[in-house]
Order: sequence, then structure tokens, then C-alpha cells
Amino acid sequence: MASLMETLIAVLDQEGNEYEGLLELSRKKTPIIVSGNLENLQKITDDEQDVVFRINHLEKQRVETTKDIANVLNRDVESLKLPNLIEMLAGRPAEQEKLMAAHDKLQTVVRELQRINGQNRELLANALEMVEFEMNLLQSMKAAPETANYNKGAYTAGDTMGVPNSGFDAKQ
Repeated sequence: MASLMETLIAVLDQEGNEYEGLLELSRKKTPIIVSGNLENLQKITDDEQDVVFRINHLEKQRVETTKDIANVLNRDVESLKLPNLIEMLAGRPAEQEKLMAAHDKLQTVVRELQRINGQNRELLANALEMVEFEMNLLQSMKAAPETANYNKGAYTAGDTMGVPNSGFDAKQ
């Protein structure tokens, strides 16, 4: 049981370190989003994917270790959560303290990561709204009002004012 707890604490510490790395990348992403630098945004996203891959691997290890601990304690793995394990370790204060520290670190980092990601999500949504606005502005320029010229059959023969009727020029 002691080695399982040590393994769990080690995995949680590694997860905490990986989440801190992910948090740092998210913090770096914020000014990149604001500046609209798509190349650097892609690099950061690729780095995040690498960290998420490592976190997923550690998460699988944590789940397996938790299952093993549940089997040793003859408990249901679904009801065996970290706060419960911390309480069970009352007779082992050193392990209890390490597990509590790893749990607290994870909670703190994940909360901050959620906050930063929410902020980045809002910045991205604002950037998308700006792009939509600019696209609508371009489209409305193409749909300028027609002149009031009529032909013999009383049909409009007017030309559009403003932008000539041509496609979008990406070279401009």
C-alpha cells in the first residue's frame, strides 16, 4: 500500500508540473491572441498539444494506481477520491501531507488555467466578431444602392453606386 501511495503522489506531482507548463503556455498565448499573430499562435497550440498528451498519459497512470489502491482497500474506485484518501491517511501524517500538497497544487493550477483559458476564449470570440464585422462591411459595400434609372418597361436599369461588381481582391 505504501508504494502505491508513493506512486500516486509522484504521478500527481508530475501532473501538477505538466499543468503548470500548460498554464505558462496559456499565459503566453494571451498577448499572441491580442496581436493576432497566427504563426506564433499555431506554435503555442502545438506545444499545448504535446503537454496535453503527457497529461493524458499521467492521468491514465493515476487512474490505474487509484484502481490498485481501491482494490487493496476493498473500496469502490468511483467513491475513492483524493479527499477521501487524504482522510484515510490520518495515521500516516507524512504521506497525508504529501498527498494533500499535491492535491492542493493541482486544484490551484487547474483553477488558474480555467481562468486564463476563459479569458483567451473571450479574446478569440472578440477577434472572430471583428472578422465577421469586417466581412459584413465588405459585403455591404458590394451591395451599394442602385441609381434610379429606369428603362421603357419601367424596370430598373440603374447601376450600382460605389464598388464595381467584382470579386474580392486578395492582393490589395
